[in-house]
Amino acid sequence: MTDSAHCDMSARILIIEARFYTNIADMLLDGARRVIEERAFPFDVVTVPGALEIPTALHYAVRGSTDPYYDGYVILGCVIRGETSHYDLVCRECSHGVMTLSAKHFLALGFGLLTVENKDQALARADYNRGDQGGRAARACLSMIDLKHRFGFPEQ
Repeated sequence: MTDSAHCDMSARILIIEARFYTNIADMLLDGARRVIEERAFPFDVVTVPGALEIPTALHYAVRGSTDPYYDGYVILGCVIRGETSHYDLVCRECSHGVMTLSAKHFLALGFGLLTVENKDQALARADYNRGDQGGRAARACLSMIDLKHRFGFPEQ
């Protein structure tokens, strides 16, 4: 398997970030940007209010006739368990929606949705110097772009 650093340098990436927890979103985005910029890939960022809106934004990006083609997608967000079952619904529906679209449209995807019990866990996973889940999602996306190209998938 080749290293994702060998990806086509003209690859374009879309980061879709949920901004429900602003400071956590900032950390996730910082990690993802560092990885993508380190490899000199062009990228765009779109923001949605929360995790439930992520699959719809991804669908818009994939199917939109006026949007540029993206070679890969990085999903960023955070869901923190509360006192109700809403957490389970949001985590399940976001994950299912994103993975369904990924499989249907053969997307190179890095999935960086934090699903945690409390804010301390979220901060530990989002921080660039600790868990760096934003950076991990970006590296996963780049690896999947490389794998997609290795198997000869044509551009959309």
